Amino acid sequence: MPTSDNTLTAKVALITGAASGIGEASARKMAAAGASLVLTDINHSAVAALADELGREGTQAAALQHDVTQPGDWERAVALAVDTFGGLDILVNNAGIAGDNTDLMNLDLENWHSVLSVNLDGVFLGLRYSGPALERRGGGSVINISSILGKVGFPGAAPYCASKGAVTLLSKSAALEWAPLKIRVNSVHPGFVETPLVRDALAEREDGAEMAELLVAAHPIGRLGLATEIANAVTFLASDEASFMTGSELVIDGGYTAQ
Repeated sequence: MPTSDNTLTAKVALITGAASGIGEASARKMAAAGASLVLTDINHSAVAALADELGREGTQAAALQHDVTQPGDWERAVALAVDTFGGLDILVNNAGIAGDNTDLMNLDLENWHSVLSVNLDGVFLGLRYSGPALERRGGGSVINISSILGKVGFPGAAPYCASKGAVTLLSKSAALEWAPLKIRVNSVHPGFVETPLVRDALAEREDGAEMAELLVAAHPIGRLGLATEIANAVTFLASDEASFMTGSELVIDGGYTAQ
């Protein structure tokens, strides 16, 4: 059995993009806190392996292949939570893509839409299809993974910045609408974190090694973040310990935006 702090005992959480990075770390942390999990990802084999591993350790976990841009996939994901575990208490909208490193004057509409569809439409659809299930439980918690690039700009990442900035205000709008329903909605804003998303984005750049050094230097704490550090905050927001937090932006960035 994982070491448990029991803050999420009897809670059911749906985590998108759970096969790696922040999603995987959040799944492990929530499992340790006692939650039952619906883990989804476009990479079904990886997320199924994680669910199996957590199941062997004593966590109730189910996996589903999930394209967050597709309403039908969202209907199936929520139905899996309800049918398997009896309801849904927590939604972690984590799935996201970085997109190409392309400047605005050379950015085509297809690439723009590809990033916005996953990073923004996917969050909207998560809210739209999970909301009724959360309401039926008498309330719950939604954690939308935004970014520091939803607060500050970054060259070559206009679609990503636009999508994450939109997630920030979408979260606030949902928080206001759903406060009477006792559904809390908060956004988390990681700095650059050592995840496959960041590694792949750097690998696609000709100056990837140099950019990696610059990114480390841009964080006053002197390093990139760890997925487990973000997962700790996600799990806190999911728990009743954060019961007075809604519409908040939780920044975890090693001082990046303090400058």
